[in-house]
Amino acid sequence: MSDTNALAAWLRLTLVPGIGGETQRKLLAAFGLPEAIFAAGRLEVRSVVGERADPLFDTDPAEAVERSLEWAGQPGQTILTLADPGYPPALLEIADPPSLLYVRGNPELLKRRGLAVVGSRNATPQGAQTAESFARHLTARGLCIVSGLALGIDAAAHRGALAASGDTVAVIGTGADRIYPARNKELALAIAERGAIVSEFPLGTPAVAYNFPRRNRIISGLARGVLVVEAAPESGSLITARLAAEQGREVFAIPGSIHSPVARGCHQLIKQGAKLVETAGDILEELGDDCLPSASVPSVVAAPGETSPILAALGHAPCSLDELVERTGQSADALLPELLTLELGGILATLPGNRYQRLA
Repeated sequence: MSDTNALAAWLRLTLVPGIGGETQRKLLAAFGLPEAIFAAGRLEVRSVVGERADPLFDTDPAEAVERSLEWAGQPGQTILTLADPGYPPALLEIADPPSLLYVRGNPELLKRRGLAVVGSRNATPQGAQTAESFARHLTARGLCIVSGLALGIDAAAHRGALAASGDTVAVIGTGADRIYPARNKELALAIAERGAIVSEFPLGTPAVAYNFPRRNRIISGLARGVLVVEAAPESGSLITARLAAEQGREVFAIPGSIHSPVARGCHQLIKQGAKLVETAGDILEELGDDCLPSASVPSVVAAPGETSPILAALGHAPCSLDELVERTGQSADALLPELLTLELGGILATLPGNRYQRLA
């Protein structure tokens, strides 16, 4: 937005404590642009929102407004408002679109056809590989991968998109000038350079637990569908899936082992009507004629072609060394060198508790 005064008014409206999104939208509906709200005066604004009008006229967030304007004036940093032509149309369809979006990177990506990929922070190696593979293949078909920059499935999905030179958007629960978690700093910098990081929260907002479920509506709102890769029954990923359904988006889930805690959330979604997904083509087919599957889209969860008897005994669920000894009839001493070779080859992963899991 080029009009600094107009943007300053938007910032003032959103930076006053106690003036939430619902109040902001009510005032915008009554008066139009923020400048008109402040020009109307306290009494008129009170006639619309009652005593909630008082903080708007008793609080002066001038310092925060100036800091935000300076931030938006830097290369690669943008603040979009509800009235901005660049505001993502998909978010205008949801019940509670954010009044402002702070964007690091390319804001045009927020208008791209997107798929949200979410899941457990405590992802299994196979789950992380699955998320990365799906993201890689789906970006090759023109979808922008939207996720939340969290550890586990989110990070894997972003990495997959970047590895394929595709588009990815990270919706974060802190201010856009912060990186959380710190372990994803390099990934966040890569997304800011080659994709986009977006937040509705004011600059400087720390990692507060309440903000992360709230940002999930933006993750689902920006996308045409949500793919849940791994999720425990009470995870935030199921919140994103529920919001997606409420917003009229498609919900997809990848099934897993009945013994895996992080598969139960996906199984729950499938029981509730989510589309069971085995290949990237399952998603492309569901999303419509402009995103059809083809022979060039492989199954990203197909089993590897190795014929190792250990892999045959291992199956696709986590397995302990003792169980492998029993299944193969080999001693632990004989199995361990072969297991190490398979691990170094990226064919299986070692899990806590002296267990092993085959990678897709």
